Amino acid sequence: MESKKLQVALEKWNALQPLSETDKYRLSRKFSVDFNYNSNHIEGNTLTYGQTELLLLFGKVIGEADVKDVLDMTASRVCLKMTVAESVRNDYPLTQNFIRTLHHTLLREDYTVYRTLPGGVQTSYVVHAGQYKTRPNSVITRYGDRFDYASPEETPALMAELVDWYNQTEQDGSLSPADLTILFHYRYIRIHPFEDGNGRIARLLMNYILSRHGYPMIVVRSRLKRDYLEALHKADLKVGSEPSEGAKATLKQIKPFQKHMTDLMEHEIEMDTLFVTEKSSDVWWYDGQRIKFRTPTYSKILYELLEDSHPTYASLQKATGVNRSALQKMVQNLIKKGYVERDGEGGWRVFITSSM
Repeated sequence: MESKKLQVALEKWNALQPLSETDKYRLSRKFSVDFNYNSNHIEGNTLTYGQTELLLLFGKVIGEADVKDVLDMTASRVCLKMTVAESVRNDYPLTQNFIRTLHHTLLREDYTVYRTLPGGVQTSYVVHAGQYKTRPNSVITRYGDRFDYASPEETPALMAELVDWYNQTEQDGSLSPADLTILFHYRYIRIHPFEDGNGRIARLLMNYILSRHGYPMIVVRSRLKRDYLEALHKADLKVGSEPSEGAKATLKQIKPFQKHMTDLMEHEIEMDTLFVTEKSSDVWWYDGQRIKFRTPTYSKILYELLEDSHPTYASLQKATGVNRSALQKMVQNLIKKGYVERDGEGGWRVFITSSM
């Protein structure tokens, strides 16, 4: 059963349906950039929010960018589209084949990882796209402990059980969509079925389940990665270290993670509601955050940059009534925050979104 706060957030959201085509487009565009940026950034992708927006919306790569990071981000966009398309097939159950296909699309092809072990010994292994792992995987927690996931030998059976459990639980309705999403997410993470890409696939499947049940899709923000991992760690302590135990965990055992994810869902839905309802020239949005500047001058600058991508400081002074020195400081602050940047041709790009 969902928390009262989540129920209230969902009721407010549902009361807005159906959204106008304009709001659907604005929300879809914002979500695509937010989700792909954060899901990849959590895993170390170095593209900035602005680079991600330009790549996903306009197919442009601006500034210095690692080729693999660009390819990963582009593949992530395709995977999100696949996830949304699959989620509307309500008469079709979740399958392992879809999960493996999603993984193959994300990684694109097999590749070799080279490592130098202590003592200078060279080693390597192959990461397989679309195939379950062939070597053990584990993680070193921030507390210095080694945490093992399911072995390659037990992974196929555990994934079969996970998918069967999900389809049966969805059919019998014994869990709310939110709790079903959270428990699936945790069990999947404890199996860690692939050699790479498990976190990104887990977040895609989370939104597959939510979308399938008419819930707004959500973003796990990279700035909250520490909180997310801490909630997982607390749940792991309750469940135990055996992968088979984690793959069959109950909601009661993962209460810390359930609370974290429920609060996250509630917050994301509340922000979506604000995004489509609050129309104000003083309110802006950037990476899921509602921004209201202390002075309206910032909004005037931003609107001027949106109107004219090649403004002069003279035109900005005329629009804002602020002297050049103050304008320069304010523009630098917008650059520092990542809200705007120079385009290299004397113009400007604006990455912060107006609520109007």
